[in-house]
Amino acid sequence: MLESLITVAKQVGILFILMSIGFVCNKKKLLNDTSIKGIVELLVLIVTPCLIVCAFQRPFEPRLLNGLGWALGGAVLSHIIGIAVSYFLCSREKQKECVLRFATIFSNAGFMGIPLEYALLGNDGVFFGAVYVVVFNLLCWTYGLFVMCSSLKDMKLVSLIFNPGTVGIFCGLPFFLFSWNMPEVINKPVEMMASLNTPLAMIVVGFYLADAKFKTVLTYPKAYSATFLRLIAIPLLVLAAFMFLHPDNGIMATAVIIASSAPVAALTSMLATRYSKDISLSVGLVAGSTLLSIITMPPIVGVAMWFFKIKAGG
Repeated sequence: MLESLITVAKQVGILFILMSIGFVCNKKKLLNDTSIKGIVELLVLIVTPCLIVCAFQRPFEPRLLNGLGWALGGAVLSHIIGIAVSYFLCSREKQKECVLRFATIFSNAGFMGIPLEYALLGNDGVFFGAVYVVVFNLLCWTYGLFVMCSSLKDMKLVSLIFNPGTVGIFCGLPFFLFSWNMPEVINKPVEMMASLNTPLAMIVVGFYLADAKFKTVLTYPKAYSATFLRLIAIPLLVLAAFMFLHPDNGIMATAVIIASSAPVAALTSMLATRYSKDISLSVGLVAGSTLLSIITMPPIVGVAMWFFKIKAGG
């Protein structure tokens, strides 16, 4: 088990070193809000789908198809647990309650989860982790909007169907189902774009960490509860569920556990800004949980890798 813990801690440490580059770029004004927004657009609209397509280019195996079903169930279970426990965070201040509940339910499965899944589990990790991202998007733009604004009037069917997770899977799934491979002249550029995912995602997270103000979080007790639920309670419950069910595909289970143990979704701050909720609290939760995840993720993911006998790299 110690070897698994060390492996995960090392990979999380690498991600945080990459985050520090984004932090420095912010402080030294090497990047600004406009340029980082462009990087986010590139990352979300091009790099992430390329990474998913690359992960799906593999010969068809019933075992992997079965694993996708398990991953879908695990992702849904993780969000259901989040929705259930988020009701413990009721507050008289509705602007804060919305942020607390959203932050508890939705993890940074894309920016933090996928890079770590790729580092620890290889393409198999991304293969299953992509399913979690799809479930995240479907629930985020339906139930998540309802939590933030108590209305579904802003829900758009186009956003549900055409988002990076679903586009990546829709494009990549035929390659897996029919054991297809792209021509090398196309595959190489796609692979090169996919390789940008981890450094770009971490630079973006680090950039936003540099602007974080922690006072709101440190002086608000319910923020501690939300952070505990997001980083510890939910992933431990998902881990316990997989240990009990003991699925045949340990890489799939570990990928889902990585996604469920990721810190608060960066989208929390974006939606809090859009719907005039407590912005300071949202930024503090994203930043604080991201920093704390360097402590919480290694033991949880390490136990999963040890239990399922997974070695880093898949």
